[in-house]
Amino acid sequence: MNKNELKQLLINSNVPKDLYSLEGGLPNEALCLNEENGQWEVYYSERGVKSQLKRFDSEDRACEYFCKEILDQLN
Repeated sequence: MNKNELKQLLINSNVPKDLYSLEGGLPNEALCLNEENGQWEVYYSERGVKSQLKRFDSEDRACEYFCKEILDQLN
């Protein structure tokens, strides 16, 4: 899965857009996906701080992890 596929899956699953960011950054109370220096990061952003940071060598693995985490939050 790539970032575009993940975005479409989140839209199709009706995940509220304020729960996530696929562009990284430090939005308040959101799960984030970011590519930095050839590595992919998935983290929770709250009050300008990254927490629960996980790094991946591939976009596919990062997107799969992100998808599982965000959908688990909704259940």
